[in-house]
Amino acid sequence: MIDQPNNRYIPAHAGAFEYPLINFARCLRAPERIKIVAIGSSSTAGEGDIVPYPYRLETALRIKYPDRVIDVLNKGIGGQEAPEELERMRRDVIVEAPALTIWQVGTNAVWQQGHDLDFVAAKIDEGLKLLAGTATDVVVMDLQYAPAVLTDDKIDATRRMLSLITKIAAANKANVFRRFELMRRFVEVERRSFDTIIDPTDPDRLHQSDFSARRIGYELCEAIAAAAAKVGEPPA
Repeated sequence: MIDQPNNRYIPAHAGAFEYPLINFARCLRAPERIKIVAIGSSSTAGEGDIVPYPYRLETALRIKYPDRVIDVLNKGIGGQEAPEELERMRRDVIVEAPALTIWQVGTNAVWQQGHDLDFVAAKIDEGLKLLAGTATDVVVMDLQYAPAVLTDDKIDATRRMLSLITKIAAANKANVFRRFELMRRFVEVERRSFDTIIDPTDPDRLHQSDFSARRIGYELCEAIAAAAAKVGEPPA
């Protein structure tokens, strides 16, 4: 199955990455398999019957680069946040020596009770500095746009978490895949309902739908390819 939208002229797209993907582009020129590691929580691991974005991304990248073998390793664990993910960064990410690391982070810091956002932000910063010492490009994926984190008691924390991720990523020269903004545009520009972008069977109104996972995988693929092209990878 080709995991991409039927209408290529859809209005909502992810923004371009600020920094080129130097390591991923270099690996495109080599004959070996290309490895990407996706670390995060349930959006990465998968929830219910929804096929998560790492599988969608792998499918899209293999279509875009048919002469290369690209593996996306899913290292998501549902319910985790940056502190727990940082603890396993070496064994689950660095040991794999990926060309690209995608770190989905921030939602549980808002959704779950008891998180100190400054502490979570410090762990994100520590993780990005750890990854910067390796030969991997880094993309940070921010929060999902979901009713569970848009309520009156959560929205201020959501906005602050988004701002912290932006600032920390900029300080570490890491790209951000702005999932929150992309999903917001699904609703406000494309006029999709929350029952379309959020799993309608999820009583928490938190987890992405099949539609969202598919679109996020596709948009992430396009953003990765464009950032690799900045350093002159072979045309797809």
